[in-house]
Amino acid sequence: MPLAPPGVESWTPDLFVAANLVFLLGLYLVSARRARAITGTPWPVLRTISFAAAVLILAVAYLGPFTAWAHLMFWPHMAQHLAVMMLAAPLIVLASPIRLLFTNLGPTGRRRLAGILRSSPATFLINPIVTWLLFAFVLIGVHVPAAMNWIILDHDAMGFVERPIFLIVAVLFYYPLIGSDLIAKRPDPSIRLASLGLMMIPETVLGMVIHFAPVPLYSAYVDVADLVLIDPLVDQKFAGAMMWAIAMVLDGFWMMLAALEWWRDQEAVTRRLERQEARERAEALPESNSDVTATAAPPRGRPPS
Repeated sequence: MPLAPPGVESWTPDLFVAANLVFLLGLYLVSARRARAITGTPWPVLRTISFAAAVLILAVAYLGPFTAWAHLMFWPHMAQHLAVMMLAAPLIVLASPIRLLFTNLGPTGRRRLAGILRSSPATFLINPIVTWLLFAFVLIGVHVPAAMNWIILDHDAMGFVERPIFLIVAVLFYYPLIGSDLIAKRPDPSIRLASLGLMMIPETVLGMVIHFAPVPLYSAYVDVADLVLIDPLVDQKFAGAMMWAIAMVLDGFWMMLAALEWWRDQEAVTRRLERQEARERAEALPESNSDVTATAAPPRGRPPS
């Protein structure tokens, strides 16, 4: 199967998307530099690298040839889904943008941001059950033939409906599960790990349905099959295999990261308990020494005759 349809090897980058990505990267870098001036300590380099990598992935997905190919073939469209929902979104979360915003705000702004994070709507939106259901609903719902055909045929639907929804929902899903960004109440490590693992279910089911479907599911790709000289069923099977296999690999990676964070949390708790025990033992030692001294001292009184 040819990877690029004939006649669309060239493309025109979306300047609106490019300008927004450059603006967001510049804003993050300026904020990171200002955070160093405010706190006196440098903003972690790994967080900056994580955000820059997320912007780069979004640029490849939305500014490269995938943008044009996604309207003609299914596999580039699926590649965009995977890149945005399972690479760019978690990298944005690991960049801790909320913590960076909090650092750059004044006292009043910090109080307001803390109030927003503790509010009922915010805690509801980042509840792992809610975010899991929302992620699964968007992932499966977008691939319903009626919705997918509309997105394929309407450039505005793909650019201003599908892409923002995918990114926002994925960021909400990963926000309470990985990283160390500010959050009112982080779920237990076991819940975080389970949520990431259970996401494999809708991804695998969707990938299998698309891959094993006996007929093309999306008429929009069938209509342009003669133009691009690609069998739509072969293209569909390839896209389904991507969702099935690549999604499982990426999910496994983020699960390993969550497990590592769990182990680090347990190590920190263990070290804290050991320090507390050592401190209590040190405080008890002087009292024990004073008791021994008092017992060993000879009784005062008249010496024996």
